[in-house]
Amino acid sequence: MSTENEGNAVPPAPSAPPVPVASHDASPQGPAPAGNAPTAPLPPVPHDTPAAFGTPEAPAAFAASGHGPAHQPGPAPDGSWPPPPPGTPSYGDGGAGGPGAGWGAGYQQPAPKPRGGRGGMVAAVLVAALVAGGLGGGLGYTLAKDHDDHGSTTVSASDGSAAQIKRAPGTIANVAARSLPSTVTIEAESSNGEGGTGTGFVFDTQGHIVTNNHVVADAVDGGKLTATFPSGKKYNAEIVGHAQGYDVAVIKLKNAPSDLKPLALGDSDKVAVGDETIAIGAPFGLSNTVTTGIISAKDRPVASSDGSSTSKASYMSALQTDASINPGNSGGPLLNSSGAVIGINSAIQSSSSGGFGGSGQSGSIGLGFAIPINQAKYVAQQLIKTGKPVYAKIGASVSLEDTTDGAKITDQGTGGSAAVESGGPADKAGLKPGDLISKLDDHVIDSGPTLIGEIWTHKPGDRVTVTYKRGGQEHTAELTLGSREGDS
Repeated sequence: MSTENEGNAVPPAPSAPPVPVASHDASPQGPAPAGNAPTAPLPPVPHDTPAAFGTPEAPAAFAASGHGPAHQPGPAPDGSWPPPPPGTPSYGDGGAGGPGAGWGAGYQQPAPKPRGGRGGMVAAVLVAALVAGGLGGGLGYTLAKDHDDHGSTTVSASDGSAAQIKRAPGTIANVAARSLPSTVTIEAESSNGEGGTGTGFVFDTQGHIVTNNHVVADAVDGGKLTATFPSGKKYNAEIVGHAQGYDVAVIKLKNAPSDLKPLALGDSDKVAVGDETIAIGAPFGLSNTVTTGIISAKDRPVASSDGSSTSKASYMSALQTDASINPGNSGGPLLNSSGAVIGINSAIQSSSSGGFGGSGQSGSIGLGFAIPINQAKYVAQQLIKTGKPVYAKIGASVSLEDTTDGAKITDQGTGGSAAVESGGPADKAGLKPGDLISKLDDHVIDSGPTLIGEIWTHKPGDRVTVTYKRGGQEHTAELTLGSREGDS
């Protein structure tokens, strides 16, 4: 199975969870082709670059299952936030790169906007790299009408109007009717005119909208943001704060209306495998699309990156769903059967590069991933309060090698720094270079990237139990997680 993302290769990832994933709405790259934008195959992720424990620093390194060059060991990072550059970033069709590569056109589907700049978010999960459902591309379509003069044998229902049909509470139609008015299609455009579309939802009555970081990334430095409601009302917006590591961002509507209705937030910790899910977004630019499915799995380790030389990895311990999620769904709500938000749709895995119309932009194969809302809520509140994200950390660098033994603390950190931060949480707990961490509380840790994803589900100050091996003997230690503010 070939894996691909929004046009970029996945850089080596910091210690994060062990699950492949790609973010849905990464920014486009290069001019958008008519119809659907091509998606470049996702190159394998380097495996040996160590990452700082629990810090948003080194990107997760996972090789695509059965694809890419053999693993080559690399130096241990020092845990500084931008992680080392990715191995071989690949844009556009087949990863060849070039002006034709990139996500699609604006969601309204007029003439496609030029693409370029940031690449699509590429996700790597232990054994497979996932395709990010990047910014939705324009999808051309034609409506055909059959002018048949022959008589019709169809019969109309006596009650006539669909307006008379009652949708009972709890039905998908009822949930969609209540939730759609509180979702928006986001257009992000850089100062160079590059950009694409994604999705977001109303977080509070003050006009704050929650979405993915990669959805608004193009507009971070002097770009333009707009949010359009299903009613057709369009508002200019500004970025309040964005967290690269968590892949969460908050924007605020300018001149926000006074009748905003925030979506109710659920409890992602109480979600069970098999629960019904409803996703809302703008797949391939088709705004206000509703799809359904179930929770397929929980705690899927996911690492994503746009593949650029300056990219920083994003990590999540994701909710997996088979609800159809495609490029343009990123940032949209994943709802439970009662209409409460349980996650933010962020990535998909695709089996090939064949998108609609053979454009190369892949779509859903039933493997979608969402950021749990409990984590996203905490991050959003921090961004609204201070404008900067806060990350939990243990203060150690680990190998990004995708073994199943655990997360190994490296002998040396990035740039020759100490692998275990002096006076940090790991140091105080007695952890040393060479220790192999196999569990964080009750969660099994099978790699460095898995560890990062688990650490980031916690808050600074949380006390956790670490199980590790040293010299063949198993030990446990309790430590209090430290904190790091900002992405740089």
